[in-house]
Parts: sequence; C-alpha cells; structure tokens
Amino acid sequence: MLITKINITIPVKVLLVLATVFALCTVLLTSLELPPGDMEKQWLWIGGACAVFCISGIFAKLLIIKEQSISYFFYIIIVWSLIVLGGIEATIGFLQLFEIIPSRHSLYAFTGTLYNPGPYCGYLAMIFPMALNEYLRLHTLKVKRIVETIGCYLSLSVCLAQVCLLFAGSSRAALLAASISGIWTYCNFYNKKILDFVHLFHKNRFFKVSGIVLCALLICIAAFMLKKQSALGRLFMWKISVLAISESPFAGHGYNSFTHAYGEAQEKYFSGNDYLEWEELVAGSPDSAFNEYLQIAVEYGVVALVFMIVCICFCLYRGYRKKRISACGGVISLLIFAMFSYPMHIPAFIITFIFLLVACAVDDSWKEWGGLALLSGILSFYTLKNNNYDECCEWYDCRARYQLGAYEAAKEGYEKLYPVLDKKALFLYEYGHCLHKLKEYDASNEILKKAMVYSSDPMILNIIGENYQHKQHYDKAEEYFMRSVHRLPGRIYPYYLLFQLYAQADYFHADKMKQMANIVLTKQPKVYSGAIDEMRREVKSTLEKHINYLSN
Repeated sequence: MLITKINITIPVKVLLVLATVFALCTVLLTSLELPPGDMEKQWLWIGGACAVFCISGIFAKLLIIKEQSISYFFYIIIVWSLIVLGGIEATIGFLQLFEIIPSRHSLYAFTGTLYNPGPYCGYLAMIFPMALNEYLRLHTLKVKRIVETIGCYLSLSVCLAQVCLLFAGSSRAALLAASISGIWTYCNFYNKKILDFVHLFHKNRFFKVSGIVLCALLICIAAFMLKKQSALGRLFMWKISVLAISESPFAGHGYNSFTHAYGEAQEKYFSGNDYLEWEELVAGSPDSAFNEYLQIAVEYGVVALVFMIVCICFCLYRGYRKKRISACGGVISLLIFAMFSYPMHIPAFIITFIFLLVACAVDDSWKEWGGLALLSGILSFYTLKNNNYDECCEWYDCRARYQLGAYEAAKEGYEKLYPVLDKKALFLYEYGHCLHKLKEYDASNEILKKAMVYSSDPMILNIIGENYQHKQHYDKAEEYFMRSVHRLPGRIYPYYLLFQLYAQADYFHADKMKQMANIVLTKQPKVYSGAIDEMRREVKSTLEKHINYLSN
C-alpha cells in the first residue's frame, strides 16, 4: 500500500513542480514579433500556466499522503525556481554587459529578458534576499549532502552576481530594496535586532542610533543627488498623483484610469500658474505613477489600498510565523521596489508576487488549496478570454504601413482591429492620427477623444486642436491647444500651434500671435532637437511677412 502511495506521489509532485516553474518562467518569455513594451504574449503564457497549476494543485492535494506537507514543498519549489531564474537572468545580464548578446533596448547596455534595466534590477533585487537566506541556511549545515552543497554554491553565486549587476545598473530603488530586505534576512537568520528599541535612548546607545540615522540620511541625499532630475521627476509625479487621489479619495477613478486622471490633474495644476520652475522642466506624461501604492489609490481609492496592504501584511505575518523567510524577504524587497517603480505593470512580477504571497500564507488545509485552485482557474479564464495577442500581431503589421505613410492601407487594418483594441492608448492614437492625415477630421476626433481616456499624452490634444482648426472651428482649436500647453508647459510645439492659429487671416490676433512668437523664440526646451530650429525659422518668416504686409 505504501509503495502505491509513493508511486502516485512522485508524478504528482513532478506535475506541481512543472506547473509552478511554467508560471514563474514568464520572465524569460520574449515576443520579438511585438514591441518591447507589449505584454500580451506574457499574459497568454500566464493564462495557460494558471490552468495547468489549477489542475496540478487539485491533484497534489488529493493524492499526496497526509504525512507530507504540500504547502512547504510548494514553498521550496518557488524559492529555488526563483533562485535559478535569478541566476539565468544574471547570466544574460553579464552576456549583454560584455556585448556577447544584444540588449533588448538600444539605449541600455543590459536589460536581461526585460526591456528596461529598472525592472530588471528590481527583479534581481527581489530574488537577492531569497538567495541570501538559502545560502546562510545551507552554509551553516555541519553535514551537507551533494544537493545541499550544490545549492549552497549556487545561491552564493547568484547573490554575488546580483550585487555586481545591481551596482552596474545604478537603480537606486533596486539597491534600496535589496539592501533593506538583505539586512532583514541576515538579522532574522541570526536572531539579531537592528535596533534595541527598549534601550533606544540609553546613554551608551544614543550616539550609535544617531549615527545610524545620520548615515541613512546621507545615503538618501547621495541617492537623490546621483540622479537629481530623475528624483525630482518622481517627486513631481507623486505630487500630481496625490492631487488626483484628492479628486476621488474613496471610490477612485476606476480601472485603468490612472493616465487620464493624472493628465487631468496635471493640466489643472499647471493652468493655475502657481508652480515652481523646476516642476515645468521635470513634468511628463507617464503611463504609471512610479509608485504602485499611489496608483492603486488613484484607480481604486484609499480604502482599496488599505485593504490590499492589510492582506499583504497578513500573508507576511503567516509566512514569518511559518519560518518561510526566503519568501518573506522576496515580498519585502518587491514592496520596497514598488514604492519607486512600476513592477505591477509587468506580468512576470505580478505572477511572482502572487506565488510568493501564497507561499507565505497557504497551509495544508483543503479550504486554502481549494481557494488557491479556484483563484488560479479564474485568473486563467480571465487572461485567456481577454487576451489579444493575435490582434496585437496584426496591429504591428498595420503600424508598419502607418509609419511608411501608407495611411489608406493602414486605416483598413485599424478599422478591423478597433473593436478589440479600443482600450489601447497607442493603438487609438495611431488610428486617430492616421484619420487626421487622411483629412477625416470628425472621425479622427472621435477616436482621439477616446484615446484621452487611456493616455495623458498632450500630442492627442494637439491633433484634436489641428482637426478643429482645419474645420475652421477656431475657438475649439484654441481650447485644445491651451489644454496641451497647460498639460505640459515645457513643450514648445503647442505654443507654435497657437502662433499659427493666431496668424491665420480669419482668426488673426496680433497681440496673442506676438506673445506666442516670443515664447517659441526664447523658451528653453527640455530636450533640444532640430525641429525646434525649424519652428523658430518658420515663426520668424511669418512675423516678417506680417511686418512687411503692415508696412505696405
């Protein structure tokens, strides 16, 4: 009877291992047929992985004998799968750094399998405390089996490789996340307290505590000064995000509404003309808040944010009580990184975060494993049902025609894909701009106004204004150009469009035209380009024509 149980248990365990690895390997998946930022293929992979995991989880709970802990086995699978994946990502990073294989982004030396070094370093930082804890655990064993010896050296190698790449990547958020989670893991392993709060102000400890606080402040200042403009940009984004939250603090603005709410809040803020000069220089039109907590509050409200934090803390508490320190360290690192970046916009981070929380919290009860299987099934059904991978591949073909200027051919493809991709901001922008080029101004405005719901890009406002200008609705054109100015006052292009509008014979405003001309000719751009010289030459030429006309 025991032999039968063992024979059943082994293949079931193998199935659970494969299902877990299958899901976590999302980070290695690349889609060369789509733009680097498009995640549809990764979501398709996760949909299939969750379906497999749902089935394997039910079988594992049904068939593994009671004396064995399925939850602890699941925890071990996740930890070591992520350590191995961290080693693979580190290897890829080094190969890119030494130009043996190409980076996935032309502007950066290395990105791993991701498309930006920021998330890549964040992924390494998430795995760092896990590798550190497993190394400490295995290193202290007096007698090691072959598997444990291999694990010890593997985890140490991953730790060292990640440290090198984190410093090479210069991601302050990732370095901070890895440092704090690493210190927590080390202190927890040796049962040491970072600070003795009972004797915090004891005479012999006061200067030590003051020194630690001072060092922390100096590190923060150094991190700020390392990339000052970037840090100021983050601070400004958080400020505007808070203003967006204040518009609807409890209910939020709704699912996938951050870019719209952010754009509206920034436009309102700059229209007041009560802002600092540096804020104009660092302002942009971001797709995320670079702080997942603020973004959740913007979209779903403060109540939802508090509920989410409580759930995460509950999972961490259970994980700590169960001594699942590696998973807890990974969660802590990711939570810190999420304060300064956008990991929850990347499928690989989302599925890894869910698995780490489950590894912390899940027990061996049928209630919990049944809930986990149900959650996996729902996630699989939702992602597979709403996945648009095939349509995105077709859109990429349409984009090639659009970029070549074959607007009539591109329009046919956009019309076909519109019912499916009508919530993708970039698709809507391209479709609306294509119609603008074909002089279908009413249809273009209809599409572009929908794009405004999913984007904060002021170029959408510019094109809508140009459409109204071509239709001789000059008041509406001026309104949208002014909205573009208020949304990003550091851009010169909307001032140039206003200059052209005021210079038209049937909407001529001499004073406003001169004011816009002065701004175009004297304003310092955030990023200089040849297009600015061209705009300035045209402004001077137009002014000269008006002066000659008035003198004659």
